[in-house]
Amino acid sequence: MTTMESLIGLVNRIQRACTVLGDYGDGDNTFSSLWEALPSVAVVGGQSSGKSSVLESIVGRDFLPRGSGIVTRRPLVLQLHKTEDGSQEYAEFLHLPKRRFTDFSMVRKEIQDETDRVTGRTKQISPIPIHLSIYSPNVVNLTLIDLPGLTKVAVEGQPDTIVQDIETMVRTYVEKPNCIILAISPANQDIATSDAIKLAREVDPTGERTFGVLTKLDLMDKGTNALDVLEGRSYRLQHPWVGIVNRSQADINRNVDMIVARRKEREYFATSPDYGHLANKMGSEYLAKLLSKQLESVIRARIPSITSLINKSIEELESEMDHLGRPIAVDAGAQLYTILELCRAFDRIFKEHLDGGRPGGDRIYGVFDNQLPAALRKLPFDRHLSLQNVRKVVSEADGYQPHLIAPEQGYRRLIEGSLNYFRGPSEASVDAVHFVLKELVRKSIGETQELRRFPTLQAEIAAAANEALERFRDESKKTVVRLVDMESSYLTVEFFRRLPQEVEKAGNPATSTVDRYTEGHFRRIGSNVSSYVGMVSETLRNTIPKAIVYCQVREAKLSLLNHFYTQIGKREGKQLGQMLDEDPALMERRQQCAKRLELYKAARDEIDSVSWAR
Repeated sequence: MTTMESLIGLVNRIQRACTVLGDYGDGDNTFSSLWEALPSVAVVGGQSSGKSSVLESIVGRDFLPRGSGIVTRRPLVLQLHKTEDGSQEYAEFLHLPKRRFTDFSMVRKEIQDETDRVTGRTKQISPIPIHLSIYSPNVVNLTLIDLPGLTKVAVEGQPDTIVQDIETMVRTYVEKPNCIILAISPANQDIATSDAIKLAREVDPTGERTFGVLTKLDLMDKGTNALDVLEGRSYRLQHPWVGIVNRSQADINRNVDMIVARRKEREYFATSPDYGHLANKMGSEYLAKLLSKQLESVIRARIPSITSLINKSIEELESEMDHLGRPIAVDAGAQLYTILELCRAFDRIFKEHLDGGRPGGDRIYGVFDNQLPAALRKLPFDRHLSLQNVRKVVSEADGYQPHLIAPEQGYRRLIEGSLNYFRGPSEASVDAVHFVLKELVRKSIGETQELRRFPTLQAEIAAAANEALERFRDESKKTVVRLVDMESSYLTVEFFRRLPQEVEKAGNPATSTVDRYTEGHFRRIGSNVSSYVGMVSETLRNTIPKAIVYCQVREAKLSLLNHFYTQIGKREGKQLGQMLDEDPALMERRQQCAKRLELYKAARDEIDSVSWAR
């Protein structure tokens, strides 16, 4: 095989693989751009201009639907693959990947049926392409795109927008800079009215990508010829015009073999008094070779950009494969190791949240620095230590016996009643920190890239972590309530021993015994209790955070998944496999990435081996 055939065959294989992998027209810019970077030939012409005959002549097979009006109603991406001489010809459709067609009349029927499946049995059109590959020793390596014929008016059964719809569809192909335009015009019509040439001139004003094909030369009126067009005097293109002789309707009706039709075409040009001097540059065989040569030239010019795009795609795919992870081993030991590694990855991110490497842990400090002090300030001590309540508690404390020196029982009851209020803020702080920790578990699971593959394991880790946090919360609540109870169980004696000394320093010591039943006496008791409660409040404000951090935060850092590790160590291989049950969408994505990666690496190696060969 020549270097040219190798290059074009390589492009065909890449394009074919792109379509099989869904990279063509799937909205994935990275992969669709690879298709667009590879050159192809779009066949453009008005209705009944002879497009189908040209394609069939190039292929050497009668395989396209025929009829009046719009016959081609969906783009047909036709990939020709040259095989060894003597090998059997066959065709394959992308939508029927496991079926080979050796009867080309069945190919025609399948094109018609597949068109009807999308558009219905109407005259509607669809931009969804049909992908057909033909393998034959009688073709050259080419990718041809047969497009619906351009039209000027809508006929019955077609929407009013059909003219613009077809033109828009055709433009989406021919506007691409790597698209070679095969502009088909019938010789028995004035070239100035050619729809194909008009559109080609708009999208390719320099004519660098346009090849003009003049069909139906044998149907021109006697005494006339198309030499002005073929020799570039009527309308000049950068590439030479090529004349084609289509099969007659009688030949089509008799199913005349395309190889025979090619021979008749050669004989027509060789014996024609008008075109004999151009015979070696006319006909469908010459057109196919001309297009193949142009494709080689375009491919050579595009090789650096194609290679760059392939390398970029390989880098992106390898990066995505790293994110998606490698396939999971089947033996229990490897599965257990994988689970433990995933748990450690989650645990590492969770600790980063707590220690400040990631946001979120600062909310725990916010509980201690804002929420707890605010809750302590809102406690109803003013009501509890009001003059009326102090008088009531102190008076009731001693029963029928009046207190002799100081109302100790009254003090104790007032203090105990006040300290009970600290339970609420203490337990609320525990719950607030518990909520933050649960949120950090949820965030950490979501941020652990390796875990995204395994929704079942995510759920199990979340359940195990939350169960552990519940245990830590229960222990923390017991601890902070104990701190409050400890303050109630044993009062700081030094505080009260200083009170008589402060009274004596204030003035007349006798007043302490004289006014024990006056309003001032009860106010002083309320003030003393309030001062003591304030001292306890300051103590709890410091010790409650310590207890919560020790019982909840510290334990979460040290032993969040310890119980889970013990449980999974006892599980059998089948249970471990169920935990590593991947999201089917991710499994499919990994398989697609692996196939694409294999394709691009093979393409890169093959381009390197043939691109600069001589």
